[in-house]
Amino acid sequence: MTERRQQLLSQLGFRFGRSGPHAARTMMLEDLRALFGHTAPDAQRADYVRAVISENVLGKPTQKARELAFHHLAALYGLAAENPVFRALRRLWDTNVQAQPLLAFSVALARDPLLRATQAFYLSKQPGESIPRASVEAVLAKAHPDRFSSASLRSFAQNVSGTWTAAGFLSGRSRKTRVVPDVEPESLVLLLFLGYLEGRTGQRLFSSDWTALAGLSQDALAALAGSASHRGLLVLLNAGGVKEVRFPGYLTTDEERIRLEVSHVV
Repeated sequence: MTERRQQLLSQLGFRFGRSGPHAARTMMLEDLRALFGHTAPDAQRADYVRAVISENVLGKPTQKARELAFHHLAALYGLAAENPVFRALRRLWDTNVQAQPLLAFSVALARDPLLRATQAFYLSKQPGESIPRASVEAVLAKAHPDRFSSASLRSFAQNVSGTWTAAGFLSGRSRKTRVVPDVEPESLVLLLFLGYLEGRTGQRLFSSDWTALAGLSQDALAALAGSASHRGLLVLLNAGGVKEVRFPGYLTTDEERIRLEVSHVV
């Protein structure tokens, strides 16, 4: 990916770099649920700061722990209304509790390069296949050669594995096994939206790395998108097998201009 494309996608809410929050945490799903449960859907950055640090809604034992929790949550999710990826997450969050694990995971994947480095590996595994931690460590070591100690790789692999488990892609405690996640219409909306931000439109939205997370056939994806459209979460037009997906109200005029530029940059 070119530097220009990364710059444009960063303006739309993605994050890039050499590491990420999974060097220290999982995707913090329960903390995110607690935070959103104590803040309004239209909350601003200052509201999230106050909730985590001043009001301690996450129940952290020290001021330092509160500050670190906020830092990691902000890195993973943005926690800013001007961030299009975060806005989409917040818009969809309260509509379906069952969709929340995959909603949170999708945004964490868009914003944590360390987690993203394991995507192809996990998706290559078949349902029922066992995934040893050592194999995850090897993937991370290959993605970041000579950067991390053995102890660090072990910790990173545990965090990453914990997130894929919380998102519904793995089962088990010490022995992890690949499973197929539950995909709700709201989850698919966010997956399609992430592909849209990357410049995809039409049928190409249904064959991206994002929709690959769902592990569903094209017909099943189309059915979920149709359900989301009926709920007013997006607009799906399907004429003669040609699909068009729209996301009214998700982007400002300036953000849509950036998205269009992304579509022309490799």
